[in-house]
Amino acid sequence: MNLASVDLNLLVAFEALMEERHVTRAGERIGLAQPSMSSALTRLRALFDDPLFVRSASGMQPTAKALALTQPISDALAQIRGVLAPTSAFNPATASRRLSIAATDYGDLIVVPPLVEALRREAPGIDLVVRPIIDPAASVASLERGDVDVLIGGHLPASQRITRCALFAEKFVCIRDAKRARRKARLTRDEYACLPHVLFSSAGGDGLPGAIDTMLSRHGRKRRTAITLAHVVAVPFAVAGTDLVATMAERIARRFAAAAGVSVVPVPYDVEAFNIDLLHTRRAIADPALRWFIELISRACKEI
Repeated sequence: MNLASVDLNLLVAFEALMEERHVTRAGERIGLAQPSMSSALTRLRALFDDPLFVRSASGMQPTAKALALTQPISDALAQIRGVLAPTSAFNPATASRRLSIAATDYGDLIVVPPLVEALRREAPGIDLVVRPIIDPAASVASLERGDVDVLIGGHLPASQRITRCALFAEKFVCIRDAKRARRKARLTRDEYACLPHVLFSSAGGDGLPGAIDTMLSRHGRKRRTAITLAHVVAVPFAVAGTDLVATMAERIARRFAAAAGVSVVPVPYDVEAFNIDLLHTRRAIADPALRWFIELISRACKEI
């Protein structure tokens, strides 16, 4: 294909349509009136020989072809924006700006401290606001709207409108009361299934099965959740001095084990590790400050 014959602004229109799923709102996003946006959609359909977006009761739904095009087009536009963005407009050492992230409890305790240290060292004039992730889907929507700059956490939902970067891998361990663990360091599978468990749920105990419950069900086992807590830092202190057991991220468990009086022991099943991810919008690539901030987070996490 001869690129000279293609209006590359159509790719910007495609991106807006994919994000808004509505012709008028997509046009408003990129400064086009509704007739012009409709014309752009017609030209896109001709260019790719596909309907791309089909009207439905819930808005314009992308076809399989449109979904397949989303990532390549977004990546191409991000690279173009990065090339065109001014390179000398942002100096972290002298910058004055407020940046925001939303993080899970894990992110608050493990990622935010080294990030704050790096931020104070490299960009003392930048203020940071950290908001909680309580409802992951709502936080992703907030990121898409631009209410926050970055999301940090594990098991965050996917979206066609955001970019996901794995910061590092985390694994599950068990914690038990330290005195009980000294008498018997390892749990058998039967003991693990029979002991009462403490569960961390930021939603306050919604009862939905998690990764551990799914794993146990594959082995034909089920655990009893005796205690459900809304803050992960409370879990080790609830386990201490009791017959309870909890399964949690290793870095959190080891950080609070000594203070709480619990011991870290292996999970007696093979449980898949999971990633702690950073999520941002593709438009962040065009912002020199956000590009720097995302890179700073990645560097800070290498020390974790």
